[in-house]
Amino acid sequence: MSTLVRTAVAEDVTSSAVGGDPRVVDLESATWRVGILPRSAGAIAYAKVLVDGVWRDLLRPTKRTQLDSPTACSSFPLIPWSNRVAEARLTFAGRTWQLPRTSPDGTAMHGSVLPFGFEVLERTRDSVRLRLDSRDVVGMGFPWAFSTELAVTLTADGLSVTTTVTNVDVEAFPAGFGHHPYFVRSLTPDCGEPQLEIPVTAGYALESAMAVGEAGPVPARADYSTLRPLGSRFVDDCLTGREPGPVRIVYPGARVDGSDVEVRITADDVYSHWVVYVPVQRAYFAVEPVTNANGGFALAEQGVPGTGVFVLEPGESKTGTFTVSL
Repeated sequence: MSTLVRTAVAEDVTSSAVGGDPRVVDLESATWRVGILPRSAGAIAYAKVLVDGVWRDLLRPTKRTQLDSPTACSSFPLIPWSNRVAEARLTFAGRTWQLPRTSPDGTAMHGSVLPFGFEVLERTRDSVRLRLDSRDVVGMGFPWAFSTELAVTLTADGLSVTTTVTNVDVEAFPAGFGHHPYFVRSLTPDCGEPQLEIPVTAGYALESAMAVGEAGPVPARADYSTLRPLGSRFVDDCLTGREPGPVRIVYPGARVDGSDVEVRITADDVYSHWVVYVPVQRAYFAVEPVTNANGGFALAEQGVPGTGVFVLEPGESKTGTFTVSL
């Protein structure tokens, strides 16, 4: 597969506006409409839900001018690591590699697959399966050969995303993965401030957005262990110590069958961490299911427990699924 081809087209993406756009794979169920962008690393272009007979954006919609920019999309995959690698230097088993610096802060950020397109393996009305093999592209920016698959499915329960990473190299390597969904703050014009609950017991002290040691108490600014308003304070934290139960987002005033809309995010145990990002004066926020802590490679190399980084032996795969449902 080749790297992305940039194009410039105006207007926001909606479920009706993207029809016929060759970049978008449109999926639909009775209550969901989702657009997938295979050539943009399998990013999500839009995700709409049916609220009292009206299709509403649940994830921030992507502008047509940004369909080829995964980080500007509704959600995008984080493979083969989540968040940042400090100074873009990856150390494993005593050896160090210099990765491409992909963030203005000088880190290697959000994995290495975002500049590349995925191959469509299968497609139905409500599902698509994509694949990328690092051996088929130039400039992957990761020291080892790997392949990855993304399976996106609309079910009776909601939107399901399955990520698989496979070691196709001749030696073991460390890895992780995740996804980066941006949820809207206002689901309907008359809904109130969203409320958020993330059932966890621990968080990380961060320096330059990266963990500096083993997880400790949840920082007060990011303590959504019980349902509370999202708030206007800036939050960018990595949480762990998952407890039973889903992440919950409640949109007061956005009604379905007389009740407030409640979004639930469930994830397999491999997603041992959540990243919560609440920017100031933005119409969106992020709750990211991820396997590893920010800066997890360095922590794991130091022997810090609970980083979520896993090591894949040659031929070994790791798979995880998360689901967003109403």
